[in-house]
Amino acid sequence: MKVATFNANSLRSRLHVVVPWLQTQAPDVLCLQETKVQDVDFPHEALRPTGYHCVFRGEKKYNGVAILTKSEPQDVAFGFDDEPLDAARLARARVGPCLIVNTYVPQGQDRQLPAFQYKLDWLGRLRTYIERHARPDEPVLWMGDLNTAREAKDVYDPDRLWGHVCYCQEVQEALKGVMDWGFVDVFRQHCDEPGHYTFWDYRMPKALERNLGWRLDYIMATPPLAKRCRTCWIDRPARALAKPSDHTFLVAEFDI
Repeated sequence: MKVATFNANSLRSRLHVVVPWLQTQAPDVLCLQETKVQDVDFPHEALRPTGYHCVFRGEKKYNGVAILTKSEPQDVAFGFDDEPLDAARLARARVGPCLIVNTYVPQGQDRQLPAFQYKLDWLGRLRTYIERHARPDEPVLWMGDLNTAREAKDVYDPDRLWGHVCYCQEVQEALKGVMDWGFVDVFRQHCDEPGHYTFWDYRMPKALERNLGWRLDYIMATPPLAKRCRTCWIDRPARALAKPSDHTFLVAEFDI
C-alpha cells in the first residue's frame, strides 16, 4: 500500500502538479490539506481523468482537507465529533484494512495570541478523537501538515528559530501527547539525518536551492503498521516545479 500527503496551498492552483503526480506515482491514498476551496467548487472534472475517488470538506480561501483513493473509501467523516464546531481541518476514512486520519493542524500565528492556545487545544482534542475512533493495535495512519517541527534536525536553523509557533516546547509536547497514544513517525524510521524538509517558505529567496526548510508534514503509523513500512521519502523535485506549493509530497509504502 502506497500513501502520500501534500499541503497543496490551494488545490485549484495546484492541479497542474497534483494530476500528473497522481498519474505517475499512483498512490493508493493521497491526503491533501489547505485545499482552499468550498465544497461546491471542488474540481471534480479536473481530477476525473485520474480515476480517484475524492472525499472532501472545504472552505472558501482557507483550510480544507481531502482524501483521494483508488478504491472507494468507507466510513467517511469530517471534523471533530465534540463541541465547538471546528474549521475544515480533519477528514477520516477507512481504506482497505487501514483507518486514515488526515489533518491540517492550525499554524498558531503568534504565541501571545489566542490562536496559539487554539492550536494546543486542537491537538488535545485530536488525541481524544483518536482514542474514541481507533486502537493502537489496529492499522491506523495519521497524515497531514502538522505544523510542528518535532526536533532540532527538522528545521534549517534550530537555534534562531526556537520559539516559533511551529517549533517550541509547548507545541512539541502537544504533538508528543498525540503520538504517545501509539504513533510512529515513519520517516524517522528510515532516515535519521538532518536537512530533510517538506516545506520551504515562498518568502525566502531561493529557499529550496539553499535548503532553508522545515519538516512539517508527517505520516504517522500505529506500531503494527509501522513494522510493515518499507520506505518513506520526500519528493523534493516536486517543489521545484512551476508554480509549486510551498510544501511537497511525503510518501510511504507498506507491505499490506
